[in-house]
Amino acid sequence: MTAGENATPAPRDDASDDGDRVDDRDVLRRLRTETAAEHQAVEDTLDLLDADLTRERLVQALTRMHGFWLAAEAGLDTWAAGHPADAAQVDWAGRRRSHLFAADLASLGAPAAAERPQLPGVTDTDEALGRLYVLEGSSLGGVFIDRHLATLPHLADAGRLSCFSPYGEETGARWHAFRTVTRARVAGGGDADRLVAAARETFGTLARWCGAAASERAPWALTSSHRGHTRGNEVVA
Repeated sequence: MTAGENATPAPRDDASDDGDRVDDRDVLRRLRTETAAEHQAVEDTLDLLDADLTRERLVQALTRMHGFWLAAEAGLDTWAAGHPADAAQVDWAGRRRSHLFAADLASLGAPAAAERPQLPGVTDTDEALGRLYVLEGSSLGGVFIDRHLATLPHLADAGRLSCFSPYGEETGARWHAFRTVTRARVAGGGDADRLVAAARETFGTLARWCGAAASERAPWALTSSHRGHTRGNEVVA
């Protein structure tokens, strides 16, 4: 999903700082750079900032995203049951969003998703934080999508959708809290490689589920793009 190459998130309260001012060993910087291809694939496929976005295409995108969120949250719910302290630290209960996609689909006169993709189980907190990076990062780019949708007259009857920008004015603070927990996890002995791998797997599944074509080279190999995007190399949806 794109917002133009020169788009700048506002305000700059560290909401979109994913390692720009730290060295290459920082886990947030690694997440940003090592999921860039998957992120761009999702944005290009959904293209929700298209000026000609139709109601039908929005419903199709929301349906796919709802199915994905259901699958992603199911794995995180299982993790949270086994690691309640870690889940509480990152406020997993307050970050669930599948119900928002269902409500937005209903406001558009569409049913909830009936299908969901297959995602691997979440075995520990490293994998959970990798998956959450994809889900939570989407709230930053979602601010641009939310604003764009509000300008489309043929969507006015549906009211303001909530799935893209679930935190409103708290978006920056919520992202900052997630970054803090993730960096603390790695600093305390977490496995950054496994965390990044989980993020790439989650992102790759989302891209394929939304219809992105797989790379002809190595799976989800980094490629250059001339298209704009919502927020650097962060998520989508």
